[in-house]
Amino acid sequence: MRRIFTLCLALFAGITMLTAQQIVADGGLSSAKAPRNTIASLEAAAKAGYAVKCDVNLLTDGTIVVVEGPWLGETGDPDRMNIQRSDYAMLSSKLLSNGEAVPTLDSYLDKVAELGDIRLTIEIKEHATPSTESDLVKGVVAKVKERKMQDGVDYQSTRQHICNELKRIAPSSATVYFMGNNLTPEYVEGLGYSGICYTVKALKRIPRWFNEAHKLGLKVAVSGVANAEDGAWAKKSGADFIITTAPATIKK
Repeated sequence: MRRIFTLCLALFAGITMLTAQQIVADGGLSSAKAPRNTIASLEAAAKAGYAVKCDVNLLTDGTIVVVEGPWLGETGDPDRMNIQRSDYAMLSSKLLSNGEAVPTLDSYLDKVAELGDIRLTIEIKEHATPSTESDLVKGVVAKVKERKMQDGVDYQSTRQHICNELKRIAPSSATVYFMGNNLTPEYVEGLGYSGICYTVKALKRIPRWFNEAHKLGLKVAVSGVANAEDGAWAKKSGADFIITTAPATIKK
C-alpha cells in the first residue's frame, strides 16, 4: 500500500510539473545592475531559469532595438529621446544606468542563442504608421529565421495590424498573442491568433475569458502580475503563462 501511495505521489508531482504555469520575466530579470530589456537582465533571467519577454522598436535607420520605448529618459530630462525618431548612432550615445547601450535585436538574439534553452516572447510595439509596423514585423521575423529560432520565439502586440502581419509573414506555426484587453476570445480566434495576453486587471473584470479561450484552443497569458496574490489568482484561473517584472515573488 505504501509503495502504491508513493507511486501516486510521484505521478502527481509529474503532472504538477507538466501543468505548472510558466513564469515569463518581463524585460528579463531586472535590477539596478541589469535594467529591463538589457543583455544583463536577459542573462540574469536565463540563469534563474525563467522565460523572457522583450520589447522591440524600429529606428529611422532601419535598426531594430530592444527597448520598451517610445521614449528613452524620464519626463523633464533634457536628453530625453524619442526612440522611434532616432537612429542608432543617436540612441547608442545615451547609455543606460548600468553602462550598457540599448541592445540591437541582433545582439539580443545572438545572446539568446548563446545562452541556450530560453523561451523568448517578442512584443512588437506600436508605431506611427502601419507601413512602419509592417517593416518592423518583416525585420523581426527575418532575424529570428536567420538564426533558426522560430520554434523558440513567440510574438505579441497590442496592435491588430501587427498581429495580422505576423500571421501573414511568420511561419504558420508561430504563436501570436493579441494584447489589446478588449477583444473576446471568440473574436481573437476568428482572427486566427494563437491566444490572448491580457492584463491581470482586465481578466479579473471578465474571468470567464479563461475558460472561453481554452475551449476555443487559445492560450491565455496574464501580464502585469506584480505580487504573489495576483500570481496565485492567475494560476488558479488557468493562465498558461504569467508575465511579470517580479518573477521570484510569483514563483513562491
